[in-house]
Amino acid sequence: MVAALVRSTFLVNAVYAESAREHGLTPQQGQLLCVLMAQPYGMSELGAMLGLAKSSLTGLVDRTERNGLVRRESDPRDTRAVRVALTPQGGGLAGEFYAETCRRVERLSAGLDIAEQGALADLLGRIVLDNEVPVVFMEPEEGAPTARRH
Repeated sequence: MVAALVRSTFLVNAVYAESAREHGLTPQQGQLLCVLMAQPYGMSELGAMLGLAKSSLTGLVDRTERNGLVRRESDPRDTRAVRVALTPQGGGLAGEFYAETCRRVERLSAGLDIAEQGALADLLGRIVLDNEVPVVFMEPEEGAPTARRH
């Protein structure tokens, strides 16, 4: 089981990185855009979700902002804080990147029948919930274009 989980992580990361590269993004920028698809977040929330130290997150947001994909805005609940939001350009790119990445990841399980795919999704979902993995990819019923959060 350990080998299968680790190897599947490498497989998904490779697909994610390839999709990001083809969309002119780093994998970290792709993650940032996907997280922000749901709503703007404060820097501390983003750091926790993405598992990044404050300085690393600041650099990531700075680079993504320079590319016109995100913007900093004041937090209406705390005037000292800022939130990060997608720009219209970033929202469009996020939607394209998200949809294409989901298509590619879903193809990884094409050799499984529907029941096997459902069982795999249920088991992985339990592992994710039990370990309180931050939400990066949205489920379709949560308003995302076409795929699951994993």
